[in-house]
Amino acid sequence: MHSKVLVKICGITNTADMDASIKYGTYYAGLMFFEKSPRFVNLNLAKKLSLHAGNKIKKVAVTVNLNNQILDEIVKKVPLDFIQLHGKETPERVHEVKVRYKLPVIKAIGISEVADLDVISLFKDVADQLLIDAKSPSSSVLPGGNGLNFDWKLLKNFEFPCPWLLAGGLNSENAAEAIALTGATQLDLSSGVEKVPGLKDDKKISLFMSAI
Repeated sequence: MHSKVLVKICGITNTADMDASIKYGTYYAGLMFFEKSPRFVNLNLAKKLSLHAGNKIKKVAVTVNLNNQILDEIVKKVPLDFIQLHGKETPERVHEVKVRYKLPVIKAIGISEVADLDVISLFKDVADQLLIDAKSPSSSVLPGGNGLNFDWKLLKNFEFPCPWLLAGGLNSENAAEAIALTGATQLDLSSGVEKVPGLKDDKKISLFMSAI
């Protein structure tokens, strides 16, 4: 068992799911500020969940192409440990967000083929961490959280220049394989521990944490 694998459960929408994540030893909790997502939380709910969690877990604001005006409101109202940028943000924008809010930034990068890995070098010096996810199908309104994985062998001998998380279609059955193939020490999942989108399943969280 790799106790050193850190897990981020994304799209937490209620205090019971936050409690379950903490109980089973999850390291990060993702709060989704993307309105089209079934896991969207408004500012008041996000604040309530964040205060409820306190310092027992790292709280991540998951955002997609948001402007400063909305980010200002989120950061002012919700106690956070990280900001995740999951849209088409440029390296310049990542840097700007980091400087403006004095919070570490996780930049999501979608991968479907080897060439996509080139993007990593553009963000390695500006993002504190990278989140490597399956590239969304062009038909999808969601930039992530689609429960899709990519060919993990693409990352097999890839040397990451900074800390990173593996995302995309992870669940208790494939987590060990994902770790073995990619060398990931951090995993990010959402649908893999859900009953329905937006509602986590206590048993699935427990199984996932045991599986790794």
